[in-house]
Amino acid sequence: MAKQRNTILVLGEGPTEFYYLKSLSDVYKGLTIKPDYPKHTNLQELDAKIEEGVRMGYRYIFCVIDMDNKGKDPARSQYLKLKRKYSKPVNKPRLGIYSEVFFFETHLCTELFFLYYFAYTSRSYNDQDSLLKDLNSYCEYIKTEDFFKKCKGLHSYMERHGGKLVQAIENSNRSLVEKEKDNRNYTYSELGKMFEQFENIEK
Repeated sequence: MAKQRNTILVLGEGPTEFYYLKSLSDVYKGLTIKPDYPKHTNLQELDAKIEEGVRMGYRYIFCVIDMDNKGKDPARSQYLKLKRKYSKPVNKPRLGIYSEVFFFETHLCTELFFLYYFAYTSRSYNDQDSLLKDLNSYCEYIKTEDFFKKCKGLHSYMERHGGKLVQAIENSNRSLVEKEKDNRNYTYSELGKMFEQFENIEK
């Protein structure tokens, strides 16, 4: 029988999410970040990680999703299938398992949320390079593991350069309101919602 863990397991798709979420461990102390060694993950591997988290008895499993590579099939269909699979809690009372799986998307990628630390935008980005150029107007940012290690924590690095997590959350939520109002499918982040759920669970 699995031992129920009331902490949150957070799964990212690559090194960016891993290093960023690890940098928040002092802000959100109830997080478990997997995997321990960051690498790029495809949807099949993400599904396997979710299943492992369920077996380990995590009550909440949060998946951080970049949408830049899920706009077309087969990736789009695979992603929607994965979301449908976990649209309801995994409930196995005999095994002591009850897990809720949540997906938090950002378009194009997690770096939009980093930009939201500094400013709001609803600009349509054709590629990551144009988004990273805007982010670099506020602080140097290089999308490499070497940079992630040298900056001594992505969260504190951005705050040292004048960004604020609370502002990123506000801008993220604003992007969702405008996304729904304008019926757009670009330049939005659900990470603000994720952090609000962190806070609600920790209370």
